[in-house]
Amino acid sequence: MFQPSTVPYQRHRGFERAFSPGTLSLGLFFPIEAFEGDRPTMLNQVALAKRAEAAGFAALWFRDVPLRDPSFGDVGQVFDPWVYMGFIAAHTSNIALGTASIVLPLRNPLHTAKAVASVDQLSHGRLLLGVASGDRPVEFPAFNIDPEKRADIFRERIAVIRQVQRTSFEPVRWSEGELIGADLIPKPTTNEIPLFVTGHSRQSLDWIARHSCGWITYPRPPHLQRTSVDKWRQEVIAQSGSVYKPFMQSLYVDLDASPTAAPSPIHLGFRLGRSHLIDLLDVLQAIGVDHVILNLKYGGRGAAEVVEELGTHVVPRFPARNATGAGADTRVW
Repeated sequence: MFQPSTVPYQRHRGFERAFSPGTLSLGLFFPIEAFEGDRPTMLNQVALAKRAEAAGFAALWFRDVPLRDPSFGDVGQVFDPWVYMGFIAAHTSNIALGTASIVLPLRNPLHTAKAVASVDQLSHGRLLLGVASGDRPVEFPAFNIDPEKRADIFRERIAVIRQVQRTSFEPVRWSEGELIGADLIPKPTTNEIPLFVTGHSRQSLDWIARHSCGWITYPRPPHLQRTSVDKWRQEVIAQSGSVYKPFMQSLYVDLDASPTAAPSPIHLGFRLGRSHLIDLLDVLQAIGVDHVILNLKYGGRGAAEVVEELGTHVVPRFPARNATGAGADTRVW
């Protein structure tokens, strides 16, 4: 049983919208569209983001893909994540804005800390910081980073980011620099920005449970995901006691026009009708998943139509906190 906590990130506005113990919420990955190949059109994204917010989605999620590698198959939302988050923040009011995820070894930690706090302040406390160590081989030599050292770099940069955000004019030293006699501004809206590790990022689960505010992982069959959730909860209790740290996962969805269309596998997800999607989300909520980030890349229908259907029929079952949306049990999972 989670106890009420006074840790700063749990009072953060974005965290409060997206997470509540025992309750699953839904997010959407940018680009909010189906597309072939590796590059989306990025059309109508503001209108879709506004519709998602009005429908009660908890969060919009932005990926960090600095370079186009056609062999990898997906360049994310094309734009720099910080620039694009600022743009979307200006067109929305309440929905949380998450990164999934910023590749920390490719970025100077002071630049990252300033970008994080800037978006958080400009969005009035809606930034959720997902981070990762990186997995695209072409990126590391381009940024002069030794991929074999990225686990250490990842840990070090998290420490730097947190220290400069929590303190003022406190000396900070790390392997590539030092901050002495100056201060990083702005500071975030809370003393600690909610930070979530994606995958393992070459870290042990006990390290992630101790140093993060939650875990973003990948879709698995529910009976396997239950094991991952249980391991996560056990590690959180061992490392942090009763502090609530959410478990999140992504899910690719091709929403069939027929509400009762049976599930069939696609890459990291399913093609299915909304009735079976609700069934799956009910199961994930029951096993302890706190947030599911939906990705529409492999869809066969227009994104506007899919978002409207999700907002009308699915999101009201799993609404964000303090959000209002549009308004026979045969499980197959």
